[in-house]
Amino acid sequence: MSVPDVIRLQEKFDSFTEFWQPKVIGELNGQHVKLAKISGEFVWHQHEHEDELFMVTRGTLLMRFRDGEQRIGVGEIIIVPRGVEHLPVAETEEVWMLMFEPAGTLNTGNVVNERTVAQPEHL
Repeated sequence: MSVPDVIRLQEKFDSFTEFWQPKVIGELNGQHVKLAKISGEFVWHQHEHEDELFMVTRGTLLMRFRDGEQRIGVGEIIIVPRGVEHLPVAETEEVWMLMFEPAGTLNTGNVVNERTVAQPEHL
């Protein structure tokens, strides 16, 4: 067995500038570890079969739900259960986040539009 590489989050974030384009930085047990930079508001969507974990590394993420909302700050995590409709919003000018979700999960869930990324880039 070879020694696994260390993944340096800052270097990975520094390697891209586009918003709403998740990048895969690792895989484990059928899960993708992704990074994304976001600005503004996304789209209401849900994932029928997948839970999602979001960890904020820069800025403040506002996660809206049909019956409320949560603010997630740097170093905080929120897990959105499968089937729960949600709307991610960058409450600050720019939000950087790390996500865990099953491989093959569409970023827009049950909605397909211009922001859908079917094959995220691997960094």
